[in-house]
Amino acid sequence: MKAQALICDAQQHFTLEDVTLPDPRPDQVAIRTCYSGVSIGTEFALIRNKISWGPYPLCTGYMGSGVIEAVGSETHGFKPGDQVYYRGNDKMQRRDGSAVSCVAGTHCSHVVLKPHTNHGVDHVTPGAAMDVASMFVMPAVGLYGVDMSQPKTGQTVVVHGVGLIGLGVVAACAQRGCVVIAIDLNPRNLDVARQLGADHLINGSGGKVAEAVQALVPDGADVVFECTGIPACIDQAIPLCRTHGSFVWQGNYGEAPISMHFMPAHMRRLRMFFPCDDGWQPFRRAVVKNMALGVLPWGKTITHRVSAAEAPALYTRINAGDPSVLGAVIKWSE
Repeated sequence: MKAQALICDAQQHFTLEDVTLPDPRPDQVAIRTCYSGVSIGTEFALIRNKISWGPYPLCTGYMGSGVIEAVGSETHGFKPGDQVYYRGNDKMQRRDGSAVSCVAGTHCSHVVLKPHTNHGVDHVTPGAAMDVASMFVMPAVGLYGVDMSQPKTGQTVVVHGVGLIGLGVVAACAQRGCVVIAIDLNPRNLDVARQLGADHLINGSGGKVAEAVQALVPDGADVVFECTGIPACIDQAIPLCRTHGSFVWQGNYGEAPISMHFMPAHMRRLRMFFPCDDGWQPFRRAVVKNMALGVLPWGKTITHRVSAAEAPALYTRINAGDPSVLGAVIKWSE
């Protein structure tokens, strides 16, 4: 199957290239991509080799929405024309036959994958916009961390870093009736957090974050979600917890060893949670359903919508540190 994909080489150069995908096997489906969602955190950790899921060249992207075009003879539950969302692309190669690492390869005009896996395919809930639905992973990641740590209605939570995953945490906690304190360096991100339900906003660029949190909740927050994925932020976030509170390692801190000061967590007798991945289909279905119902206005997080032809330039800007990009989607087809 002929397709086009966004390819990254070892020099972090981005191109839109012709690629070839295998025809679907009996246990696979073929999907025409409508939109693929951009993950600034995990994707650029792969691009910069902070983490590695395979050798260069890479086709990144791990979430998309599209339309089923073909269904293998052993595959049930799907038919051509179904609108779906998905988490991967099983295999591709350049036109010269050389391999491309699908990590996970959704920035491509088509995908071929097994649908009935932990990172497979499911139907888009009617009423959910396809561009917004393509961004389902980050709010599902946030919801999973909230479900693990179980903040209760009326409790105070701190969300330390409100990029896309932190914003997913904000929305999930607000829907549970928590009092939400959002902390970030970017005023734009904080404004989106407010729109998704944050009660208090703290701009960390001026320092004195601990003092600002203490003014709101003198004994500390019931739950602190550290969402930046930056190791240096861990010791800043732990002291924001109350005694017998909970700390959620919501960010991805990479494969290198990290350290933390032991005593602040020890003296507070904290419980710690380590969510990984997005909770799989139950959490994805929940956030896509909430998008369709209007409970989760996730479209507010999308700052950039580009065509496939414009994707290499967008990725070059993000890789250079363009702060204007919060959430982005690539349009491949209607």
